Amino acid sequence: MSKTLRFGIVGLGAIAQIHLKSFAACRNVELVAGCDIDASRLDRLPANAKRFTDYSEMIRRGGIEAVLIAVPHYDHVPMSIEAMKAGIHVLCEKPIAVSISAAHQVNEVAAAHRQVKFGIMFQRRLNPVFAKMRQLVRDGELGAISRVSWVSTDWFRTTHYYKSGGWRATWNGEGGGLLINQCPHDLDLLQWITGMMPSRITAVGFIGKTHPIEVEDEVSAILEYPNGAIGHFHATTGETPGTNRLEIVGERGRLVMDAYQLHFSRTTKNASQLRDATELFPAIETWEIDLLAGQALDDRQGLMQNFIDHVIEDVPLVAPGIEGVHGLEIGNAMALAALTRQPMDLPLDAQTYDRFLIKMRQNSTSNAMASA
Repeated sequence: MSKTLRFGIVGLGAIAQIHLKSFAACRNVELVAGCDIDASRLDRLPANAKRFTDYSEMIRRGGIEAVLIAVPHYDHVPMSIEAMKAGIHVLCEKPIAVSISAAHQVNEVAAAHRQVKFGIMFQRRLNPVFAKMRQLVRDGELGAISRVSWVSTDWFRTTHYYKSGGWRATWNGEGGGLLINQCPHDLDLLQWITGMMPSRITAVGFIGKTHPIEVEDEVSAILEYPNGAIGHFHATTGETPGTNRLEIVGERGRLVMDAYQLHFSRTTKNASQLRDATELFPAIETWEIDLLAGQALDDRQGLMQNFIDHVIEDVPLVAPGIEGVHGLEIGNAMALAALTRQPMDLPLDAQTYDRFLIKMRQNSTSNAMASA
């Protein structure tokens, strides 16, 4: 008989409504406890689940083996660390932390407690379009990557959305805006698909350009890679209709994801061969291949099932928690470059970003902390 993993959840706000449905649909799991500082939300739990308003008490008395952390961003690290030190497996919502220094801190604790499984909710790694792009790139079908461009503007949000929680869109409550809330999935996928981290980022960004908020809601960045490749990233929560188009160009062609439709333009010769051609305008034979017609799959249930299977059966983990630092570092560098208008070299100096974040928090209008 398969083991049943006893799970707890902390944070019963908006995103938890999706998680509760996932728990009900997944195999080999039982939601036995839940916690929220707002006691009125505890009624959202299954009838037989224990109810807590204090997280430490749930860790001690909830009878849980694993915890799903779904609270505002600053609490991800201390709650993850407390659970790990208690021998409890951790599945954490993105981002893993607000700053790379905090992410390194939780990773150090995870490394010291290797018996504890640690995952992050990067469910878009399960999207078949992104998975296929990663496979093609990692298998060398494009050859050496020369350009990565992502226009990610289908994140439209209303002012009502930003007012729906006192922690949202504040430096104290959320730790930033677009780059820490909507874009962690994109930033994770940029490095997960290509296997590359940039070495330098230049950016422009705007605080409250299209919403009355104190954090960034539009960013445009240029990424330089060690191999000479160039990247472009543009995102906003103020544009509609939005665009979601990712292009990856290599020596052997171009992959294009546009609205979750995947197309591969594959050249029969490398670009280097064509550049050395003796003709002025050589014919470029290209195979045009429609690979996948996907959808905006948001498979939290699949990611949760993978985590459960990893704990019970040791299947490979789709999104290890320690990998959360990579996209976060790109996002921290983008935010710093965009709002200071100064280029940032990577690896990013963690103390430089911490000083920037302290300065922004000193001018924050909110200290509100609540469930995500």
